[in-house]
Amino acid sequence: MATKINKTNAARILDQKKIKYELVPYEVDENDLAATHVAAQLGEDIEQVFKTLVLRGDKNGLLVCVIPGDKEVDLKKAAKISGNKKVEMIAMKDLLPITGYIRGGCTPIGMKKPYPTWIHHTATNFPFIYISAGQRGLQLKLNPDDLMNAFGIISADLIAE
Repeated sequence: MATKINKTNAARILDQKKIKYELVPYEVDENDLAATHVAAQLGEDIEQVFKTLVLRGDKNGLLVCVIPGDKEVDLKKAAKISGNKKVEMIAMKDLLPITGYIRGGCTPIGMKKPYPTWIHHTATNFPFIYISAGQRGLQLKLNPDDLMNAFGIISADLIAE
C-alpha cells in the first residue's frame, strides 16, 4: 500500500488553480540538500530539477529565481531582468521569515507574499519539471508552462555560463 502523502500548501494552491501535478517523495539527506541529490533520488535529469532562490535587489526588493539544480544564478543577469543595479542572495536565516519555507523546501508557490519570479528559459524545453513542494523530501512534478501561466512567472536567461 502506498504511503499517504500529505498535501503541502503549494499543492493545495495548485488544486485551487486546477493545475495538474504529481507529488513525488524522495529520501532527504540533511547533509546534502543539493538539487543534484534530489535529481539522483528521483532518477531524473538534473536539468529538469529546479531550485528556488530568493534574492534581494538594491532597488526593487525581493525577487525569486527558479533555475536548474546544478547551475548558479548569474547575479548580473538577475539584477538586469528585475530592474536592479545589483542583487544578492538573501541570508539563510532570512529564508523562513521571508518565504515561510526552509532551505531544501523552498518553492515559488505560496510564499508569504508574492514576489516577482523568473524561471530559467530551459524549463520550457521539457514536458515537465520538478520544483520543491514546499517541504524537504517532496517535489512537485508539473508542466512548466502551467506553472508560469498560473503564477505570472517569467522565462529568462538567469544562469552563469
